[in-house]
Amino acid sequence: MLRLSAIGLTLTAALALSACSEEQQNKLSRIGVTWLEGDYTVTYATGSHVQTWTVIDSKVTSEPDKGYYYFWAIQNGKKVYVQTPIERTYIVEIAK
Repeated sequence: MLRLSAIGLTLTAALALSACSEEQQNKLSRIGVTWLEGDYTVTYATGSHVQTWTVIDSKVTSEPDKGYYYFWAIQNGKKVYVQTPIERTYIVEIAK
């Protein structure tokens, strides 16, 4: 019974999605994007190369399908846009 319900739900979702406009489908596809909002230290490390950024009162966005984190960070006193590979990036929340 549970299996039939899952199949029915999948078919219903597929039919509903096919009835959506392209814009609505794009919005639904972005649901997989996740955000961490707050203050963080983000570190990218590979071999001997280590780069660290500070994210203050902002968000770190991940897109697993693309394999990257995206965020605005403070670097050398300036706000910079950063994109780092998820695979070698570590995010630590800054305690307040």
